[in-house]
This record gives sequence, C-alpha cells and structure tokens, in this order.
Amino acid sequence: MNTIATVRAAAAATLLAVACGAVHAEPKGFLETIHRHTTLINTVPENGDQNPYAIAVAPVSSGTVKAGDVLVGNFNNAANLQGTGSTIVDYRPDTKHMSVFATVPRDLKACPGGIGLSTAMTMLKSGWVIVGSTPSNDGTTTTKGAGCLIVLDNTGKVASTITGENINDPWGNMAVVDNGGTATLFVSNAGFGVGGPTPGPDGEVPVFKQSTVVRLDLEIAAGQAPVVKRQTVVASGFGAQADKGVFLIGPTGLALSNDQKHLYVSDAVGNRITVIDDPMTRETSAGVGRQLTADGLLHRPLAMTTSPNGHLLVTNALNGQVVEIDPANATQVYARWIDTDKAQSPPGSGDLFGIAMTPQGDGFYYVEDDVNTLVLAK
Repeated sequence: MNTIATVRAAAAATLLAVACGAVHAEPKGFLETIHRHTTLINTVPENGDQNPYAIAVAPVSSGTVKAGDVLVGNFNNAANLQGTGSTIVDYRPDTKHMSVFATVPRDLKACPGGIGLSTAMTMLKSGWVIVGSTPSNDGTTTTKGAGCLIVLDNTGKVASTITGENINDPWGNMAVVDNGGTATLFVSNAGFGVGGPTPGPDGEVPVFKQSTVVRLDLEIAAGQAPVVKRQTVVASGFGAQADKGVFLIGPTGLALSNDQKHLYVSDAVGNRITVIDDPMTRETSAGVGRQLTADGLLHRPLAMTTSPNGHLLVTNALNGQVVEIDPANATQVYARWIDTDKAQSPPGSGDLFGIAMTPQGDGFYYVEDDVNTLVLAK
C-alpha cells in the first residue's frame, strides 16, 4: 500500500471510530433522550373551562385519583376570561380517560377575590390536593383579588383554604418536599402591588418588585386536612407586572435541587434563573438570591422541573421551547422545540405553562394552552 493510501485508510478508520463513538456516547442532557411528543387529551371539561396552566402527577392512589394520574387545572372559564377557571381534570394514562376531579365554587368566600386556578398545584402522599387561586372578575388584573391556596380532599371537595398577609396571588408551580405526615411547600406570590394592565407615563406597564417565595411548613394528621404550622418568606423582590395577554408576568417556576440545598426560581421579568440557598432551613429572605443563568436560550422562563440527571427543564413564554440547564456549572445545555404552532410568532409563543416529570422519569408532561391539550414528551 502506498503512503497516500495508508494515510487515507487511517483517516477513514479515525472517522469511523469517531462516528461509532458518537453513536454510543452518553447524552449530554436529558432532552436528547426525548424522541416523540404525543397529544393525550383535550383538557376542556363540560363546563367549558379552558387555558390549562397547572400540572401535578399523583404520587399515590387515594379517593378518585390513581397513582400516576395527571391533574390539570384550568385558569379561564368558558368565556375565556383569565382568572376565572374553576376546574381540575384528571387524565388516567392506563385507560386514556379524562374525568373532572374538582369544580371549585367560583364565589368561594374563604378565598379573597374568588377562584381562578393558577399554575400552583400539588397532590400530597396523604391524598390532599393543594391548588392556588389568582382570581379576577373580568379577566384582567384590574379586578384581581389576593386569592388563596385551596385544600381539596381526595374526591375534589373543598376542605379548607390558606390565606394571610404572605399569600397574594399564588402564581407559579410549587416545589414540594413530602414526608407524609409533614410537608414543605414553596409557593411564589406575584400579586403584591400589581394593578391593572394600563401603561404608565412612560408607555410601559409598571413592574413591581414585590413578588415573593413563601415556604409553608405543613402538618398532616391522619384523616385531617393539612395545617400550616409556619410560614417563612425565603425570597423577595422579584418583578411582576400586569399583562393583557397572560394576566400576570412574574416568578413562575420553582424547583429544588436533589439535596434540597438550593431552590431555583424562574424570574420571568428578569429573564433569568436565580438560586435561593438553604431554602429548607433559612429564617429570613434571601432577596432574589444569586443569579444562576440569564438570557441566552431563555425567553421569559416560566414553569420549571428537575429531570433525573439533576438538570432543570424550563419552558419559555416567548417561544415554544423548553430549555435544559445544568445547575452544577450554570450552563444552558440546549433548547428543544416542543410547540411549533405557527399561529403564534415565534411559533408556540405564549402556549407553554405547566410541566411535570413522569413517575418513571423517562419523559415529561406539558400543556399547550392555546389548543387546550395535555402532551407527553418521551
């Protein structure tokens, strides 16, 4: 074999080895393992509620709910007025059946301002479901109330509400540590200071840097509704503003690190993810915390969850992408289009709210609120 042929053969062998290595290389992120997106159901119940926001996956079988069921809350009523939705639907993956888990009375007196079910929702191991209300009378923040957290039993009946000076429009998806007899909830509150969506003297709707994250320490006695034993504001000073299109722009996504030493917050107004250290034990507010990452692939970050590899998955509000972030090195790994609906510009803009991992950790559920659907990415 001549020298040129030898060099070419060696180069070809090298390329083949690189190609084979690439085929067998471990994925650098969780999103690489996602191969298809399946629309599961239309989330509109018989009363016409729409605009799905919250997603929670049932950790146990209790009452009318089976472990692995996906609960989805609606933020709008049949007239498509924001802050007026009152229903939670239950999708059962093994039968592909949808039912109504709860219809909360719209004029629930114990909830200041009434009912408009927000992105804040969880189901506890004890069977109780807790969901946030960010209510309005006319679909705008001009008539919004302070809202509350509503405690539902395992058949969808209202058992109690959680209100107080620290609760003002519970808005974003919760981060939860659930020990059965006790639980810790982290809830963002985006209503402080926010008024109507009317531009100020500068032509912009004002931003109020008063939003908080509250830690609620709960005790759950057998057969009794959860009781709040302590409330602690662990973060404060996040921006929020009224918005005609999406009602509120404020801190939405909350996720805990696997060791529970860090709470990650998606700051929509600041277009960044921040970190609150020692969230389980801190006694005072960390302010907005320290910045993990900003801008780049983030386009108004919304809901957030933690994948099995410890990375964060964050939905964008201003396009149809989900962004994967490695918090260990503060790197935005990449973005994946999960909503390419060209009815919006950019595609999927304003469609993505709730996100939740499957029980097996091999995929995630999300909602496309423009077409009222629950989707599985796996």
